[in-house]
Amino acid sequence: MAGLTYKDAGVDLDVYTESMSRLPKLMRRTFSPRVLRLDGGFAGLFQLDFNSRLFSRNYSQPVLVSGTDGVGTKLKVAQLTGCHSTVGIDLVAMCVNDVLCCGAEPLFFLDYVAMAKDDPAQLEQIVQGISDGCVDADCALLAGETAIMPDLYAAGDYDLAGFCVGVVEKRSLIDGAAIAADDVLIGVASSGLHSNGFSLARKIVLEHAGLGIDDRIEEFGQTVGETLLTPTRIYARAVRQILGHYKVKNVVHGIAHITGGGLSENLARIVPAHLQTVVDRDAWPVPPVFDWLQQLGDVSAAEMERVFNMGLGIVLVVSPYFSESIMRMLSDAGHPNWQIGHVAAASSK
Repeated sequence: MAGLTYKDAGVDLDVYTESMSRLPKLMRRTFSPRVLRLDGGFAGLFQLDFNSRLFSRNYSQPVLVSGTDGVGTKLKVAQLTGCHSTVGIDLVAMCVNDVLCCGAEPLFFLDYVAMAKDDPAQLEQIVQGISDGCVDADCALLAGETAIMPDLYAAGDYDLAGFCVGVVEKRSLIDGAAIAADDVLIGVASSGLHSNGFSLARKIVLEHAGLGIDDRIEEFGQTVGETLLTPTRIYARAVRQILGHYKVKNVVHGIAHITGGGLSENLARIVPAHLQTVVDRDAWPVPPVFDWLQQLGDVSAAEMERVFNMGLGIVLVVSPYFSESIMRMLSDAGHPNWQIGHVAAASSK
């Protein structure tokens, strides 16, 4: 009688090897000359600075900025549809957009994929999305880990986590301290739900309304699955262009990534205590997907605004003198945006 093997325990090392063989090409397409190749190594290497006309940064006081996040229960939608090529974009976006809030240039990204069993085609789809997100964010997919845990995850389930590291000059760090009364709030359009609120969205659509993942939503011209899987927008190029344009003057005083907690809670994270934001809720068009969800689930307006981004992916808090110029730059970069309010002195109690 043959002894037990790893395959008997649910992990097929031959299939795992096939899975790993599909990934290097997806990583290499994200590399810049700042990546130091270490094929077969146990870590990824990235050179912060070097003498090159194209890549030299000549940092004075570089500050490393790091962020980590996941995709949440949006993965359940991907698993229901069998489409796994966009959640990797979401993973990169959620991490990169956080790092941008400090004014950092995203440098590199690492992913962690945990699966019930090896599925080379499914893993390749997932990492293709991660690779696409890294290309969009101009950061290198430097390394990652794939864990096969059949006793921890049910068949077909998987989870994702991402880690992004960026860099910013200390003098250019954006931490909200420079926010002042009369600063302008510029809201930048989201692509839809992004990657927050999916426990509520799934409950509304799949349980309360009883819709199927392949049911067609006529007013959107898409299926339920396609609507919910619209990938999160990545704002790296536009934000870096704005910050690069104003290298001497720090005209962007704060950046908020509108995720869980909605607009009010995420703006409150960056505004000093002696100030408050005044937001005009009619200043931007709320995408139809939010009205659809609200009506479908009979959700209160307050709950919608606390759970979802309501059409704004990030908000820039900027000097009023430069607001129109920044709005034009965002529009030219393909990001619809609106002046949604301003900063004022906090009301005394």
